[in-house]
Amino acid sequence: MELVEATVEGLALDMTTKSPVVILSPVGMEKVLPIWIGQAEAMGIAMVLSGVESKRPMTHDLLKEILSKLDAELARVEITELKEETFYAKLFIKCNGKEFEIDARPSDSIALALRTNAKIFVSKELFKAAAQDKSETSSLPTDPESLRERLKNINPEDFGKYSL
Repeated sequence: MELVEATVEGLALDMTTKSPVVILSPVGMEKVLPIWIGQAEAMGIAMVLSGVESKRPMTHDLLKEILSKLDAELARVEITELKEETFYAKLFIKCNGKEFEIDARPSDSIALALRTNAKIFVSKELFKAAAQDKSETSSLPTDPESLRERLKNINPEDFGKYSL
């Protein structure tokens, strides 16, 4: 499986399903990969992207702190496949000279990677599939330019009201 480094382009809201979507973009390529995620995970990602800190540690902050206290590091995140409309990811954690691979949801993986400055890698095949799959049931545009324009108009309150 060929992996490419990706960055978080931003968050969007699918107006049809009212679900948050994280948008990944491969470094050096004009493609995007939308991944539908939960509201809590979207809030966790949005906080990092906007530089907002909570008064108390959220789940992803807690995981970052645990890694730090154990003298471990998140080496990288890999988003590897899509099976039955579900994306799969892996965390690669280095600790005591060993590397551990842990199954994880992409949303949690991305939120943790953003907090730890770990690189995110995505299977190149997923970007190819996203470019070909223009779902008729979604109001979310799949071309990079339309998504970028839509991201500029997203209001953080669209993801729900949370007390921090």
